[in-house]
Amino acid sequence: MRNHKIFNTFVLLSMALQLSAQQKPMQHEPGPAGQVNVFLGASGDHGQMSPAASYPFSMLSIGPQTYPTTHMGYEYLAKKFLGFTHNRFEGVGCQGSGGNILIRPFLGTEPSKSVLMKTADRGEPGYYEVAFENGIKAQFSVLGNSGKHLYKFPKGEKGIYIDLSHCFVNRFVAEAHQIEGNSVSGWIEAKTTCNAGKYKLYYYLELEGGGTWKNTSAHELQQQLESGKTTAVIHIALSAVSTQAAKASLDKRSFEEMKKQSFADWNKELGKIAVEGESQSSSLFYSLLYRTMQSPYVISEKDGQYRDTKGAVQKDKMIRYNGWAIWDNYRTQLPLLSIVAPERYTGMVKSIEDLYRSGKKNYATQTEPSNTVRTEHAGVVLLDAYRKGYPVDFKSIADSLEKDAERLDYKSPDKALESSYDQWALSGIFEIIGDKEKSSFYKTKALQYKTYWSKDFKDMKRKDVDQMQARGLYQGTIWQYRWFVPYDVKGLMELDGGEEAYLAKLDEFFDNDYYNHANEPDLQVPLMYNPTAQVWKSQDWMHRLAVDTVVQNYFNDNSRGIGSNIGKIYRNQPEAYLRTMDDDAGAMSAWYVFTASGFSPACVGWPVYYLNVPLFKSLSYQLPAGKKFRIEVENFDPSYKYISKVFLNGKAIHRNYLSQQEITSGGLLKIIASPVPVHDPNLEKWISSFQ
Repeated sequence: MRNHKIFNTFVLLSMALQLSAQQKPMQHEPGPAGQVNVFLGASGDHGQMSPAASYPFSMLSIGPQTYPTTHMGYEYLAKKFLGFTHNRFEGVGCQGSGGNILIRPFLGTEPSKSVLMKTADRGEPGYYEVAFENGIKAQFSVLGNSGKHLYKFPKGEKGIYIDLSHCFVNRFVAEAHQIEGNSVSGWIEAKTTCNAGKYKLYYYLELEGGGTWKNTSAHELQQQLESGKTTAVIHIALSAVSTQAAKASLDKRSFEEMKKQSFADWNKELGKIAVEGESQSSSLFYSLLYRTMQSPYVISEKDGQYRDTKGAVQKDKMIRYNGWAIWDNYRTQLPLLSIVAPERYTGMVKSIEDLYRSGKKNYATQTEPSNTVRTEHAGVVLLDAYRKGYPVDFKSIADSLEKDAERLDYKSPDKALESSYDQWALSGIFEIIGDKEKSSFYKTKALQYKTYWSKDFKDMKRKDVDQMQARGLYQGTIWQYRWFVPYDVKGLMELDGGEEAYLAKLDEFFDNDYYNHANEPDLQVPLMYNPTAQVWKSQDWMHRLAVDTVVQNYFNDNSRGIGSNIGKIYRNQPEAYLRTMDDDAGAMSAWYVFTASGFSPACVGWPVYYLNVPLFKSLSYQLPAGKKFRIEVENFDPSYKYISKVFLNGKAIHRNYLSQQEITSGGLLKIIASPVPVHDPNLEKWISSFQ
């Protein structure tokens, strides 16, 4: 989701050569975390990611605030730093959100006169460090919702400055704090992404061995350090529940111990997928997998307390999460987590279910327990989770699901198709509940998509079909949205005049570069050859978009570019993605992880995955109870992108898909690659439909 401003680069290009060599390589421990490039997507409008020290699914991330800045507070090419902040929603638009509690080390007695100019910075999962021209060095680590600042100063006058009103894009609302000697605690209220709602976070911080903090204004604090002192440590923790809970979460182990444990925990999470391939490819893979594990955020305390979206304190044994970007990542990141993090995903599903009890809106409420974005298609996610074996108590939220459906919008062509998807899911949910009458009712409403589709998407000779925002569309074109019927491709094919006509339109779409990988509306279209006799074209496009040079004409400032973007989309560098392409809370990273693994969700709501040739000779998914799902490519070559044959646990399977159960049961998938398309007239092809 995005409402972009084009990033101002007026001083940045001149710095590029000077700063390109600033990063010194980290001395990594073995494991996948050591292959992560935390600077991927951290420059300009090419992913909107940051190198902040973070922890899996933690609301706390300590990162640099630069000038000029980007959505996440940090611009790789910038030299001037304003300080360090403690939260951000990685990879989303609307100019970002978060950036609370700015802490700034300074020399002298006046923070504003002490300029922080970067000489070099480095980072790895759980850790970030930067050195400045004035001799200050700053290091940060995060473990759970607790973190540390470690500052090293030259001798002389120095201090620490805090701005409790700091927030990206001036989205600060209010705060209250209490000073007790060397500690500060309180709460901060700020607007969520896109200003849709508000969240409230609680914090506790203390300066190790420090004196008393002093207010220099309503929201600003300062403390002078002893002139002979050359180090300073700040402990900080966040909570969605209370300042007391934040204080209880404070981790007092040494900085090195915290850094080491955080890295080890990242290794454990990222190690759930093992890839075997050359280092550049595996580094890109793990750098993107890392981005799929940063949100949603854990909002539960150790005693089980958490706040719901009404702001009320609840308590349960199951861990709760918040911080959603479901419209963006329900087709990629969430399905990936359903495989690689099933123990966490159970809590995520329960947390989405809770939204219907405590106040679900398409964007955010005014009392969110954490920063968040949007929740459209949450019902689709719950249906998908149930069909994958996750427990969902549909009966207890049935009324709320229906109330949510009453608010569905059909005013524009894209909304009509998206709302029909939600009606389809609701029909399936009431079928599960056993209410045949309501299931039939919502099925009928979902089938009305055919009327909307025929009105706006059948005739592709109208002049506006390739124009961004034509006919009131949101961030897309008629060409891009016409395929948004993932739940009934059989019906879509019939509306288009049959398989031959459907294929002709797909070919026209790709041949004219109407596809836009910089945004989500048509993200599933490369897979849509799979239900046809030309399955191999999906295999071709998935490979092309992942690793080859492609042409992209559309940008997320709602423009069709004057000049095309020609090149690779996924690059392991600060300018990683296309201009204006956001990672969107792991959505685009998870797309790559799936493609590299050789299978991708066919239709969220059904536990089915279409196959393609993996980007590695072998991969292994580590599953619960010691099970493993291994994928091997025979006749592997980086340029071989077509499937010749498929074997599952030694048995040939003549189909182009797998089920969730086949993946999570473990075993061996062997794909034999081919340099040329292979036509198998006996291939069983999965196609979504209302039957």
